[in-house]
Amino acid sequence: MEHKKILIITYYWPPAGGPGVQRWLKFAKYLPDFGWKPIIYTPENPSYPLLDESLIKDVPENIEMVKTKIWEPYQLAEKLNKSNKKFKAGQFDVGTHQSWKSKLSIWVRGNFFIPDARVFWVKPSVKFLAHYLKENKIDVVVTSGPPHSLHLIGLQLKKKITGLKWIADFRDPWTEISYYQHLKLTKSSDRKHRQLESEVFKNANITLATSYTDAENFRKAGANAICITNGFDESDSGKTDPQKSKTAKFTLSYIGVLEQLRNPEKLWKALDELVKTHPDFAENFILKFAGRVDDKILDYIENSALRNHILNLGYLSHDKAIEEMQSSDVLLITNFPNESSKGIIPGKIFEYLATGKQILSFGPDQADVSKILEQTQAGKHFSYSDSESIKSFILKKFELWKNGNSIESIQNIEQFSRKNLTQQLAEVLDQTVH
Repeated sequence: MEHKKILIITYYWPPAGGPGVQRWLKFAKYLPDFGWKPIIYTPENPSYPLLDESLIKDVPENIEMVKTKIWEPYQLAEKLNKSNKKFKAGQFDVGTHQSWKSKLSIWVRGNFFIPDARVFWVKPSVKFLAHYLKENKIDVVVTSGPPHSLHLIGLQLKKKITGLKWIADFRDPWTEISYYQHLKLTKSSDRKHRQLESEVFKNANITLATSYTDAENFRKAGANAICITNGFDESDSGKTDPQKSKTAKFTLSYIGVLEQLRNPEKLWKALDELVKTHPDFAENFILKFAGRVDDKILDYIENSALRNHILNLGYLSHDKAIEEMQSSDVLLITNFPNESSKGIIPGKIFEYLATGKQILSFGPDQADVSKILEQTQAGKHFSYSDSESIKSFILKKFELWKNGNSIESIQNIEQFSRKNLTQQLAEVLDQTVH
């Protein structure tokens, strides 16, 4: 049986690092098992905030790649102000930490490049792909954002080509994302962002969301939205046997990028107090970071009683990061504190789940992450205002570790395997073409 063809328009593709690249990389890996042949359209000369060569091994052999050149103002912006590299990755200095250069850059980013600085790839891509789609039989086109400018490629192709089936995949929301309010938008820029988003929602055959709340919000805004979460790949993450892998010290780890907007200060205070008041805990505790941690967060921790308990490994490849998850006892995940972020499910939570370790989560009340932790009994979610309860959660895990007990077992995680999620996607694709 001949496979149906799906053209995946994505900015991020190996050797790009970070969680954004993995969603469609893994879908592309498993789609052929369910009757779909992926073709990848991506820039020839992208400017990635992170590189991770280890992800190249997941690219299916002989996958068809189509590439065109992109012009990006970021290369120029980084020469003018080093911190522009941060918000290329969606991070910002906030409040008093902002220099005038950062303020100006953010204003330019929000008002001149709508929806984002990759918008210059839209016109040449539409021209190229309109021709490509006439010459090649493609059953479904997918655009994956951010960068949300890629959805404008889908939108314009949909308007040009009668009967085109188009799926807009939102790995993060557009105007609902937490840093949108920090973009210093004029009224007319804000209106333009919202109008474009609304057009995408109304014209895409299906809008994919990565969380339950996002799907609900997109539906309210007029989208035909379905949630397919991110997940873990069983071939990446062997579950560790807690009995065999007791750590030398009780290890709480944060794996990934940690910026100021998701800084769990209450946790650092709770750990600081535990180290000061529990000699046993102080003797046996390590706070491990693997990934980029904002300097201002590190400064804060290094000026506390935790300074002698930090193991900061810096940015690691995906494979090495998974090893560090497995040699931990409790894994930390943080989200933005505002209620509008309760629909963010960081991709990392699924890799955390695959290790079988307990998860300590911070974010807004009633977050989607807390639903997943309840379903899987894999840990506990706290709001940023919680304080005493954090200490008792950590102490309870510490006591279990000290007594050599396996920290509680988790359940129901198969639903989040990449293969099962790709099967869900294939069902959606099959319905779209019928």
